[in-house]
Amino acid sequence: MNQSDQLDPIDRRIVSALQDDGTLSNADLAQRVGASSASCWRRVKALEASGVLTRTVRLVDPAAVGRGVNVLCNVRMRSHAVEARQAFEQFVDGRPEIVESFSMSGEWDYLMRIVVADVSDYNHFLMQVLLGHPSVAGASSHFALSMTKYTTAIPV
Repeated sequence: MNQSDQLDPIDRRIVSALQDDGTLSNADLAQRVGASSASCWRRVKALEASGVLTRTVRLVDPAAVGRGVNVLCNVRMRSHAVEARQAFEQFVDGRPEIVESFSMSGEWDYLMRIVVADVSDYNHFLMQVLLGHPSVAGASSHFALSMTKYTTAIPV
């Protein structure tokens, strides 16, 4: 039985409500999900302890902070040795413009979403930073023309 199967309807409503607005007070959350404040607080603490709920963050509009260009970049590695992958993943973790990274099956080894100010900014990142990494054999870039859907909410 997976952890999702163990969530009752009130837990699911709590998770959904907090994904929609992580700033809800416990009283507002309890009212929204139909539980007492004390019960709601205990449930939130249990969901945190079990790892269902993790950190609380505020979302930023990338364009409002000068990072309005989204690039999806496929990366091919020179080597699939453990050390090479670890070095590359550590590199990715240290690059703030890489906001998402996935190890992939298929033709490409990684898929990353990179946010930059403009094409010139990305060109510098690609040519001077990414392709300069010793583990990277090649990359293929795709510029997003517009974002048609964006959500951080996971269906529960």
